[in-house]
Amino acid sequence: MKPIFANDWAEILHPEMEKPYYLELRRRLADEYRSQTVYPDMYRIFSAFHLTAFADTRVVILGQDPYHGPNQAHGLSFSVQPGRPVPPSLDNIYRELHDDLGCKPVRHGFLEPWAKQGVLLLNHVLTVRRGLAASHQGLGWETFTDAAIAAINKREQPAVFILWGRSAQEKGAFIDAGRHLVIKSAHPSPRSAERGFFGSRPFSRTNEFLRSRGLPEIDWCLPDMPEELKEEGKTTT
Repeated sequence: MKPIFANDWAEILHPEMEKPYYLELRRRLADEYRSQTVYPDMYRIFSAFHLTAFADTRVVILGQDPYHGPNQAHGLSFSVQPGRPVPPSLDNIYRELHDDLGCKPVRHGFLEPWAKQGVLLLNHVLTVRRGLAASHQGLGWETFTDAAIAAINKREQPAVFILWGRSAQEKGAFIDAGRHLVIKSAHPSPRSAERGFFGSRPFSRTNEFLRSRGLPEIDWCLPDMPEELKEEGKTTT
């Protein structure tokens, strides 16, 4: 569970992995993976960092913890593996995306195309037991992901932080809103989306900010899922 990052996150995250809290987290995770069903697969825990290099990160979308159902989580916040139904919160994200930018809703929940453009899809807790939401809160992931967010916050190049819901907003309270754009709204969950998420226009506001700073915009409109990925997702565990 100490991966070799093939990009510039290595300089930031490998020292973090030598700290006592992370060594204890690693020990406890090893026990969890041996004795429980834990998501995502241990080789996908750090997918967000592998797909979105530190220097390339233009947007951070902060989630809470991974989906806890079979074949869903794959290391990116709000995203599910190919072949899985679109979760309700992501369905609401697609609805707002359509209203904001006119993007056609797709019939999959695979957000890797965003990650490859510089959108860090980061949960603040990176693992979970099957069927038990928030079961790995307090193990130490919060400190680890705080370090990643702090590194982006200190960086000279500005970024956009999209914080949906109270949990994300509390975690991002230290972000320098004078240098970065911080977009806050209600969470896209069906329980709260009507209380300020719909109509918040996070996608166009993000691109307006990036454009004003001379940075490439994000193409938020997702492509349809290739057939080979659909089939792959049906057999992924």
